[in-house]
Amino acid sequence: MKNWILICAFFLMNICYAYAQNSSIRKQGEATQLIVNNQPFLVLGGELGNSSAACNEDIERIFPKLQRMGLNTVLVPAYWDLIEPQEGTFDFSLTDKVLDEARKNKLKVVFLWFGAWKNSMSCYAPLWFKEDYKKYPRAYTRSGKPLEIASAFSQNVLEADKRAFTRWMQHIAQVDKAHGTVIMIQIENEIGMLEDARDYSAAANKAFEADVPTEFINYLKQNKKRLHPQMLAKWEKQGCLTQGNWQTIFGNDLYTDELFMAYHYAKYVEHLAQTARSIYNVPLFVNAAMNSRGRKPGEYPSAGPLAHLIDVWHCGAPSIDFLSPDLYDDGFTNWVAQYHLHNNPLFIPEIRLTENDGVRAFYVFGEHEAIGISPFSIEDGSDAPSSALVMAYNKLSEMMPLITKHQGKGVMKGLWFDQNNQERIIVDGDLTLTCRHNFTLPWDARATDGSTWPEGGGIIIKLAKNEYIVAGNGIVVEFAKTSEKQQASAEKKRGEDGFILQGNEASEAANITEKQFKGARCGIGSVDEVKVNSDASLSYVRRLNGDQDHQGRHVRISVGDVKILHVKLYEYK
Repeated sequence: MKNWILICAFFLMNICYAYAQNSSIRKQGEATQLIVNNQPFLVLGGELGNSSAACNEDIERIFPKLQRMGLNTVLVPAYWDLIEPQEGTFDFSLTDKVLDEARKNKLKVVFLWFGAWKNSMSCYAPLWFKEDYKKYPRAYTRSGKPLEIASAFSQNVLEADKRAFTRWMQHIAQVDKAHGTVIMIQIENEIGMLEDARDYSAAANKAFEADVPTEFINYLKQNKKRLHPQMLAKWEKQGCLTQGNWQTIFGNDLYTDELFMAYHYAKYVEHLAQTARSIYNVPLFVNAAMNSRGRKPGEYPSAGPLAHLIDVWHCGAPSIDFLSPDLYDDGFTNWVAQYHLHNNPLFIPEIRLTENDGVRAFYVFGEHEAIGISPFSIEDGSDAPSSALVMAYNKLSEMMPLITKHQGKGVMKGLWFDQNNQERIIVDGDLTLTCRHNFTLPWDARATDGSTWPEGGGIIIKLAKNEYIVAGNGIVVEFAKTSEKQQASAEKKRGEDGFILQGNEASEAANITEKQFKGARCGIGSVDEVKVNSDASLSYVRRLNGDQDHQGRHVRISVGDVKILHVKLYEYK
């Protein structure tokens, strides 16, 4: 009887463990979804500043604010130097505090392992590690200068980093198995070489002169038709050789140095990723500092998990689920497009904290079916209900069942506008959707007085023929039959009342010469503000068929508003 009780207890414990740890990724059509507690999950996140989880008092102060901001997930550093302050002695009290406060405030946690490297440097390695540079050697520049960057070619460095990471992961598995609070792990942070494109230590030089590993050559051959264009071009330039050292196969330049370094960084990370998989199997990712502003490898963190190096990282670190961009530069739409690839879903663990992050969230979920977004130093943001990010996160949280239901089905589009990007044309079968920034309507003084326009953005979901969801902030959408659009005469500027702003004596004569209209037109049958229920169904709030849709001319969500609109169209002749 006693044995039977023990067997039952063990069985129930494992069931609990499996359920609570139920964080994984899966495909739905062309989209990759994060699954938490058996349901698709969008990370409406925020990343803490680097030092904001380094004491209990800060954690206690910050986490209730994050809940008020509408977050469902917080990204939190885990510091090697505080976890293993003396070699072999471990302290997990900060990890426990994070998990405790997250549960109190109904937040999920993504931990960021600040181990051997953080933003290229080894600043979060413990002092005992830093001081023993003979046992734990540094990377070197071409001129022989040692850097504050641990060498990825040192087995001792790997073993020390991996030992601490292993013990930390074991602790997480122990304390989180009944809760499932931890939903993802980032391994290291913005890996990359600075000052030079690669490490010039003796061990690195030896590896560089050796033949390119067969594993990587085989990967290139097997995936040739689907390689990143830059990777393919570099290989083809040398004749797609399959034997020789790195310079023989890829040429003698900084970008060959970067390829070499990326492969070895990836192999290093793979050791930690396999460890994580064996202990607590949640999705794993790595993040990259961007190769922006015309900089070359070594001027930016060379060899990190950048888009043009995705094949190198996939080969070297197959246990990593996705590569993620940290976005602080201009060109937002271009950067996110680079990371939404056939073999890489989009997750943004860091983006500059601005008032525009809410509309950017709408855009990436609609256009790129993103896993999530996370402004950096989130604790510095406002928790006021009127804050743009708070309003956006609250609406996106409400919309999560609807968005995830339609991911991967080719029925969603994202909208993003500013003063330089004012319009997007979407063709949907025989319909043309003309989408604009709200300030393209000259009714607000800020539209024409020289003010900088706040970004506008949103998401469009096609529910059925002539039926759409339009949600977001600061957008206008017009619907027309494609043939109607093609026959449209020059649009005359209209005032708030819908009438022409200024009369024109030539209008009558112009109308005489206008070609006869042919075909059907599309009209707006109804525009309803709605709520989204937990089962993805819609609940009516109010009808907006008058001034709010300009008497049937368009669908509009004004700057400063965040709404979900249900639009039904009809056809007439």
